[in-house]
Amino acid sequence: MATTIQVSRKTRQLLDVLKKKLSAKSYDEVLQKLIAEKIEIPTPMFGSNPKLSRFKEEEEGVP
Repeated sequence: MATTIQVSRKTRQLLDVLKKKLSAKSYDEVLQKLIAEKIEIPTPMFGSNPKLSRFKEEEEGVP
């Protein structure tokens, strides 16, 4: 389920810069990378094969 969040114009511009720098496909991906880095989550916790494409919510069986 998607959620809308409100950010300032400056924050949006910074997210745009990071999105390009990280070669991220979405703002969600940028935020996940920043959060993982900040709380020091090891990469293996994101799945056994990071090269697999992301699942869509419909595919995850979320009601």
